[in-house]
Amino acid sequence: MAGKFVLKKATSGKYHFVLKAGNGETIATSEMYNSKSAAKNGIESVQKNAPGAKVEDETGE
Repeated sequence: MAGKFVLKKATSGKYHFVLKAGNGETIATSEMYNSKSAAKNGIESVQKNAPGAKVEDETGE
């Protein structure tokens, strides 16, 4: 099963999304957005910018 984005509306009326792995575990949670369309734009941004993204380790280890 492929991962998926889950779009949610908080009790505050704001929107956010959760990125879930194929096994249902949460990988990432977005910031809160004032509108549903802004949250959808956030999903599109992650989809567009994340493929092939490098990992930058700043832990100093």
